[in-house]
Amino acid sequence: MDYDFKTKLAAERERVEDLFEYEGCKVGRGTYGHVYKATRKDGKDEKEYALKQIEGTGISMSACREIALLRELKHPNVIALQKVFLSHSDRKVWLLFDYAEHDLWHIIKFHRASKANKKPMQLPRGMVKSLLYQILDGIHYLHANWVLHRDLKPANILVMGEGPERGRVKIADMGFARLFNSPLKPLADLDPVVVTFWYRAPELLLGARHYTKAIDKDWEDIRKMPEYPTLQKDFRRTTYANSSLIKYMEKHKVKPDSKVFLLLQRLLTMDPNKRITSEQALQDPYFLEEPLPTTDVFAGCQIPYPKREFLNEDEPEEKPEKVKSTPTETSPRCAPITEPGSDNSDKEHIQMYHF
Repeated sequence: MDYDFKTKLAAERERVEDLFEYEGCKVGRGTYGHVYKATRKDGKDEKEYALKQIEGTGISMSACREIALLRELKHPNVIALQKVFLSHSDRKVWLLFDYAEHDLWHIIKFHRASKANKKPMQLPRGMVKSLLYQILDGIHYLHANWVLHRDLKPANILVMGEGPERGRVKIADMGFARLFNSPLKPLADLDPVVVTFWYRAPELLLGARHYTKAIDKDWEDIRKMPEYPTLQKDFRRTTYANSSLIKYMEKHKVKPDSKVFLLLQRLLTMDPNKRITSEQALQDPYFLEEPLPTTDVFAGCQIPYPKREFLNEDEPEEKPEKVKSTPTETSPRCAPITEPGSDNSDKEHIQMYHF
């Protein structure tokens, strides 16, 4: 390459450290790399951004996959890639996103901690419904465009804080995502690890050899699964005699004929051929009854969840759960709800679902 041209190109190349202030503002760490909360140095806008530094040097296959997909995907409930920076000095790759102050995992932990501290938080009416609807809407968009996320878990379900997209759900982290085709292609024998382990569909746990958009013992083809003999050896029906969705919901006073229960039952159907798709779930009667889902999952109420804390370089990301705020008064529009089937005299006033 011509030396003068190379020098000119290097001088014009935008560098992350020149454009953004992010030192000491690490908010996430994992096998993927590091995430920083960043602001523009030039003051062109007051927005907060998320800078994701990909682990390692150079562009990995995971980073290539994520960048390629995010450049094509545009949906309100899928995180938007703003820009890609390549640092030639240390061969690092940086991805720039809009900053999300919350995620579903931290929301769940907050409610678990508040319940453990005997100070259960009550959710705004319709918050769970709004969260679920937006998650399904984002998933449907991905599936309609032949994309499987493969790493859907609470930590990858972002929720925007104060700002123009307040309370908007964003599906994030496309590092494991992949395109799938019709007809379906078999899974490669060299790649048996598919989908976050704790959130795998039962057919994948039993060795299914194809991807589908679908994810008690009511499944005729279960005997055809490669790992069915192993299941029979390790599974004892008597051990789970009292474990069923109906009994669990009865314990938490959710009526089996309620719309929310019927939707959950359809989503958790064991047989992937009978399980509803995200598109079908969006049309479920549950989303047509009051309160209707809203684009702001907080429904205009005060956000009780603490902001993300900055991490030290040697500090683990996970910290002990603790409640950092207490419930505030709400207007009638933001009235908290109790569990379905319970009344106001119930001792434990909590959210619709036990997080």
